[in-house]
Amino acid sequence: MDEIERIYQLRKELHKHNYNYYVLNTPEIGDQEFDFLMRELQDLEAKHPECYDENSPTMRVGSDLNRNFVQVAHKYPMLSLANTYSEAEVSEFYERVKKSLNEDFEICCEMKFDGTSISLIYENGKLVRAVTRGDGAQGDDVTDNVKTIRSIPLVLHDTDYPKEFEIRGEILMPWEVFDQLNKERELREEPLFANPRNAASGTLKLQNSSIVASRKLDAYLYSLLGDELPGDGHFENMQAASRWGFKISEIMRKCSNLSEILEFIRYWDVERKNLPVATDGIVLKVNSSRQQRNLGFTAKSPRWAIAYKFQAERACTRLNKVTYQVGRTGAVTPVANLDPVQLAGTVVKRASLHNADIIEGLDLHIGDMVYVEKGGEIIPKIVGVDMDARFMVGDKVRFIDKCPECGSPLMRYEGEAAHYCINDTACPPQIKGKIEHYVSRKAMNIDGLGAETIDQFYQEGLIRTIADLYTLKAPDIARLERMGKKSALNILEGIRASKNVPFERVLFALGIRFVGETTAKTLAKYFRSIDALASASLEELVKVDEIGDRIAQSILLYFSDEMNRLLIERLRESGVQMQMEELDLSEYSDKLSGKSIVISGVFAHHSRDEYKELIEKNGGKNVGSISKKTSFILAGENMGPSKLEKANKLGIPIVNEDDFLKMIE
Repeated sequence: MDEIERIYQLRKELHKHNYNYYVLNTPEIGDQEFDFLMRELQDLEAKHPECYDENSPTMRVGSDLNRNFVQVAHKYPMLSLANTYSEAEVSEFYERVKKSLNEDFEICCEMKFDGTSISLIYENGKLVRAVTRGDGAQGDDVTDNVKTIRSIPLVLHDTDYPKEFEIRGEILMPWEVFDQLNKERELREEPLFANPRNAASGTLKLQNSSIVASRKLDAYLYSLLGDELPGDGHFENMQAASRWGFKISEIMRKCSNLSEILEFIRYWDVERKNLPVATDGIVLKVNSSRQQRNLGFTAKSPRWAIAYKFQAERACTRLNKVTYQVGRTGAVTPVANLDPVQLAGTVVKRASLHNADIIEGLDLHIGDMVYVEKGGEIIPKIVGVDMDARFMVGDKVRFIDKCPECGSPLMRYEGEAAHYCINDTACPPQIKGKIEHYVSRKAMNIDGLGAETIDQFYQEGLIRTIADLYTLKAPDIARLERMGKKSALNILEGIRASKNVPFERVLFALGIRFVGETTAKTLAKYFRSIDALASASLEELVKVDEIGDRIAQSILLYFSDEMNRLLIERLRESGVQMQMEELDLSEYSDKLSGKSIVISGVFAHHSRDEYKELIEKNGGKNVGSISKKTSFILAGENMGPSKLEKANKLGIPIVNEDDFLKMIE
């Protein structure tokens, strides 16, 4: 056998061994023998580049090349499911389906895995693209990273699969891998992941696929889409997908009545704690594709499926002390430090106490036995105190009056539950938080600068303000740990590109307290430059639509600080946009001035976010619910029936997207 033939033979063997080990859990060879075969294939492929195959088993190890993610539109929108939290709500769903269909039907019950959603596209039996959920209409192309997940087949088994189809599922980090990863991060004094879902999501978005490969992600697939599916039944289609090589959960059951559904829910509410991956509920789906089509969709979710969310787990443990964390905005959050307790698959040592009012309401004392829950199975919180166990306790917990990081006095704004550190120009957590906010996607969108990298730059003295980003030098970045010349150049390119970000996003990126994304757009459109905004009086500010006293006072406070004014001058000198360009202004009009508009349905020409932006640019106002003050509804396909009924009742006009686009031409 020559070397070319050996390459093809090794690929076939390794695909088979991957499937046996990661999907069936029945390996036929040991790890050492598998690694030996993999190294042999890598060596042969290096010698014969003409045999390159993007779906070779060697792609599983990942690459250390950085690649920016490309946005890809979903052929089928990735909608979320409506949630229920009680058996009564499950019964209501079942009765609604029964009444709507008026014929026999089956419900497929399956686990709701708590990971990050993924859509996989296959053509001619090969994986061609993997896309994240994104905003439901489009997501990031993460194909290189997904290829490192060994339970996802690169090449399918059998031959009865459709020529082209899409399969969706959940990318997961098993509990065992999650615990080990956090132990390693703790040793390196790096921030810990809050839960496996965050860890899986963060890993999938890494630019370095070799690191993704080392994180040992897993995947369960749960939905098949396409024009030529094997049959009408969802359950049966997933069994077919299992034969093709996909990892399909065995926890899947067809139920023909409500009692069988409730029996399934009750059993897995207990048994899920023994599973190797995180789950947070049960998904119920009408099994027949024909019946699914008849039931249709609301604006946000299908009418033929629902998610039953498990009740939060509760445990009792001792409160040892309360510490305080300072966030980006200066908000101070109290944190309970507890005796370790097992809760929803993880060991909990800390829980949020949210604010001073929560502490006072609980009447907490050091040494109390407290009840801890995981809200949505993720964030631990204290929900009560075992008063019967209160004896020989310590001091009553009282909220602090000075910042734990910089010692500055804390302030509580009227109508706010949180206390704030007012030293926003010299308090370390606020400085780093402001930089993280500045570089985020909806602000300046500078890739390569995550929380860990920003902390590293701060500790090394490279940055102290957002303006310092524009004075960074490649050699200073490249010499740092886990960096290098390539990483340095990518970061500097992202910083350079941020100089073209429009003024409205720059204003949002500054992180002025209470000035969010929408408020920043409103202010930018009204004042058109940072200088005009900085010199505005309280009376001028509150004249602006949606700007009240609290926001106006915060803006005045920000610009009264000399350090903030110097910061803006440094940004201006670096080339950051500090006024609306003529090109930007030309996109605005007052054609929708004074109109309040509700958006509902699924659209063909633009996404919902794009329509919201068009409404704002033409002087209109986006509102979430229908009232007598609503001017009209911009309606796409599958407009929600409750909104349609309310619109008809109130006589609110309904405008389709073609007419709307003509309206703002």
